[in-house]
Amino acid sequence: MKKLYLNLKALDDRESWESQGIKLPSYSISEVRERTIKSPRWLHFGAGNLFKVYLARIHDELLERGFTDSGVIVAANRNVEVFKARLSAVDNLILVVGLRSDAQLDLRVVGCISDVLAAIPSTSDWERISQVFRDPNFQVVSYTITEKGYALFDSSGAFTKEVQEEMSRDPHDCKHLMGITCLLLYERYLAGRWPLTLLSMDNLSQNGSVLSSAVKAYATSWVNNGFMAPSFLKYLDDETRISFPWSMIDKITPASDPDIAKILESKGFFGTPEHGVSSFTFANAEEAEYLVIEDSFTNGRPKWDARCVIFTSRDVVDKVEAMKVSTCLNPLHTALAIYGCLLSFEKINDEMTDPDLINLISGLGYKEGLPVVVDPEIIDPKIFLDTVIRQRFSNPFVPDTPQRIATDTSQKMSVRFGNNIRRYREKDEASLDNLVYIPAVIAGWLRYLMGLNDQGEAMTLSPDPMINRLKDKIKAIEFGADDETTIQEALMPILSNQRLFGQDLTKTSLAPKIIRYFRLMNQGKGAVRRFLKNLPRYKRETDPD
Repeated sequence: MKKLYLNLKALDDRESWESQGIKLPSYSISEVRERTIKSPRWLHFGAGNLFKVYLARIHDELLERGFTDSGVIVAANRNVEVFKARLSAVDNLILVVGLRSDAQLDLRVVGCISDVLAAIPSTSDWERISQVFRDPNFQVVSYTITEKGYALFDSSGAFTKEVQEEMSRDPHDCKHLMGITCLLLYERYLAGRWPLTLLSMDNLSQNGSVLSSAVKAYATSWVNNGFMAPSFLKYLDDETRISFPWSMIDKITPASDPDIAKILESKGFFGTPEHGVSSFTFANAEEAEYLVIEDSFTNGRPKWDARCVIFTSRDVVDKVEAMKVSTCLNPLHTALAIYGCLLSFEKINDEMTDPDLINLISGLGYKEGLPVVVDPEIIDPKIFLDTVIRQRFSNPFVPDTPQRIATDTSQKMSVRFGNNIRRYREKDEASLDNLVYIPAVIAGWLRYLMGLNDQGEAMTLSPDPMINRLKDKIKAIEFGADDETTIQEALMPILSNQRLFGQDLTKTSLAPKIIRYFRLMNQGKGAVRRFLKNLPRYKRETDPD
């Protein structure tokens, strides 16, 4: 069997690739790249696996079908040398692996990445990326950079020291991507005040407004400090010129899996001669995917709707995002992440064979989520939830881990649980007394923060910007010691943190319940499992008797 390496020259032997079921681009990659560099239309920040297996792939399919003749430019402002070296090693190609629930793989080489740039003012790429932003035909800047990429504030709500320093000095010294975006928009403003759309596709509520606020915060500071013209702010505020659409994206995209790498090797794919089948030579993801975008583009937009992307109103996007993030997927994912770590699971799909965990997320979704779900009408919430629980999370070929999903949980609590708590309070404050599964997840997270699994063994906590402060607050709690006073004194300051939950939970009936649940889970080895077994059993309508 011929070894298949991911580079342009190797693609000339189409027969060897296609004999292994790997689809190759039928368009001329070199011609697409030439057109893209000459007249760029789309630039993307955050070219990680989600971008590769979803956004780049659907754009590649549009190139195949003739809906576009231009590719995408990707850019980064951190770890740039590694980022560029990895894409260079594979000639900017991507092997995308679709993980189907029937154990089959959909394999496709994507060739739409036309250029790779460093978005850093001090580098040689700066003039090139500035030219992109000065081009009148340039249409869209998009982002998949995670919540941290937009963060400007510290835990007190003030700008971080680094951000304050950047806002007070020459913009060309900035390193934060929101500042860099602002500086590049200023280039476009000076070139002709051309229209442009900036599209966040990250999993955070009202992401377009988050992006807009961050960029405008830099602009306001730099204008006030005399670095930019005051009329630049009017340009940013003119929605016919600069728009920040909201979006909702949903596709489970775990890290490139070693088991998938072995399957690829069995098909003759060997990545690169230097690195083999390493994590950057392929990207894998589940079949299911949803992308809903506010149709607010000021200079034209890609024809992604030809590949099932939905363009709609802001109100509908907001409802779809609320349905997914607060009810039908993300809260369940977080619950599995927390309890999966506590119970020493290594894969999300393995958790879906555990009756206690299925009960937890079923109660969380069906019993406590759907009654307050925001129905977007274009997607049925119950059908979406059914698919999540019965197909997506249980897909054995999506090798995701609870440890990955548990990353940055402190930043997710407010949206994934606080919003539904607020909706219950708006209906009837007394309705909080009936909640079981939502407080169980919050209590489980507090128990997780002890850094000990259900057997009392040390476990590594996933990265989180608040992890050290949270651990410090509960360090007085001893494993297996049911000291009510100590536990209450440790947990109440966390539960009262409005930045964590979007409200002060100590002013609700949930706080005593959460503390009681925590105490039950801290009664020695096996206490977490006993707690889960004793939760009320939720029976779905279609479950057999």
